[in-house]
Amino acid sequence: MPPFKLMERDPLPSNREVVLAAVNEHGAALRRAPPELRADRKVVLAAVNQDGHALGYASDELRADRDVVLAAVKQNGWALRDAPRWAW
Repeated sequence: MPPFKLMERDPLPSNREVVLAAVNEHGAALRRAPPELRADRKVVLAAVNQDGHALGYASDELRADRDVVLAAVKQNGWALRDAPRWAW
């Protein structure tokens, strides 16, 4: 158990391990991550593997990344709606 409990509406800290743990549990927690971690490939892949719709919270660069989009769509086909049209 972490030393503190984050409320669902609270932003996540700029700590990669904390954010990874959060998105591994609930991919949509990516929306509460700081911008630099929304642009972190490992964090975003963990999020979209748990919830494909988390793709919509990733940085623009990673939302257009073919491998990230494929991982998101593999988890949930509807995630394709969150990818830029030119990415697919």
